[in-house]
Amino acid sequence: MKSEKLLERITLDPGVITGKPVIRGTRLTVQFILGLLAHGASEAEILEEYKGLNREDIKACLLFATESLEDTTFMPLAVEA
Repeated sequence: MKSEKLLERITLDPGVITGKPVIRGTRLTVQFILGLLAHGASEAEILEEYKGLNREDIKACLLFATESLEDTTFMPLAVEA
C-alpha cells in the first residue's frame, strides 16, 4: 500500500482525544499503538485484542511516526563524561 493511502488511516480531530493522531474510526492513538509495540506486543496480539484494527492500521502508525520525525533535530540531553 502506498504511503499516502496508509496515512489516510490516521486522523487528527480536536474533538477526539484532544487532537492526538488516532486510527480513523477509533479512539486508539498512534502513541498507544506504538507504546504497545515498544513494550513487546506483537502485531498479532494487537490485532487479536482490538478486533476493528488491521495490519495496515499498525503500519500506518509506524509510517506516521516516521514521517513526523523526519524533519526533527535531536540534541543530547546530557553529555557523557
